[in-house]
Amino acid sequence: MDNLLEVNNLTKQYSQGNVIARISLTAVDNISFYIKPAEIFTLAGESGCGKTTTAKVVLGFEENTSGEIIIDGRLQSRKEKSWITQGVQAIFQDPFSTFNPLRTVDSYFHETVQNFRLAKSKKDAVDLIDRKLRLVGLTYKDFAGKYPNEFSGGQLQRISIARALVTDPKLIIADEPVSMVDASLRMSIVNLFKQLRDELGVSILYITHDLATAYYVSDRIGIMFRGNIIEMGTVEQVLMNPRHPYSKLLRDSIPQADPKKRWTTTVTLAELEQEEYMRQGCRFAGRCPDVMDVCKGVVPRDIQIEDVLVKCHLYSDE
Repeated sequence: MDNLLEVNNLTKQYSQGNVIARISLTAVDNISFYIKPAEIFTLAGESGCGKTTTAKVVLGFEENTSGEIIIDGRLQSRKEKSWITQGVQAIFQDPFSTFNPLRTVDSYFHETVQNFRLAKSKKDAVDLIDRKLRLVGLTYKDFAGKYPNEFSGGQLQRISIARALVTDPKLIIADEPVSMVDASLRMSIVNLFKQLRDELGVSILYITHDLATAYYVSDRIGIMFRGNIIEMGTVEQVLMNPRHPYSKLLRDSIPQADPKKRWTTTVTLAELEQEEYMRQGCRFAGRCPDVMDVCKGVVPRDIQIEDVLVKCHLYSDE
């Protein structure tokens, strides 16, 4: 089965400082991953790890420094500013910033239908929009003529998802889609993603720092740290049996809903992001409980352990 999305050796660098003291920061460092049809692949990690930058580059909002992106067999050109198309749609973190408060939400739907010529009449357009809204538990009558401030955050995020579905996309890129909604609504949204995968065959690139929802919804997962994918495989293998020390630390940082169980590890405060991004060797060496001398000067290579890819010197034979 051909991959729907392929990201090969993707690098994104930024320059910081003035002309005299300019430094280059590699926000995304030579990463590769793929997404199959009808698959949910997650990029997870703490804030500042590069996952949102990766999403922006894949969407065409940022220009990659090097590497290639192939969507549905088509190599994306670096000259294109954006390749959100009928087959690729996006859902963002803050649903309130997605919609102009001075425009009715239904106007966005009609604009999409018109731009992609998806209906021959207004009645056909309303019927199409209503079908997409019903997939997320709403109807056209629920939102026609209303403004964004007339909806809750959870409702507005569902409307964002319905809007993305209007064009029948093959791939949805969802950047922290549940981080700004109530905990009670998070599961309903991730359940909707599973429904879209299972019933409509939609693939999803799910960007999150929430390992609980990542474990529940994902087929495969890549853990990111300071621009690197440090571990990647099936969600069961990576989160239930993590190999990389950072993956273990990330999983152990999740509080358990049991008053008798206490955290057994201390999660240390991160050093300055810039210092870790500029570090020679392994970028996690400053915080790693298993650090070795080689970690401080040599970048670890990607090592295949069964079906999991791990970027760590602990598993090197050298």
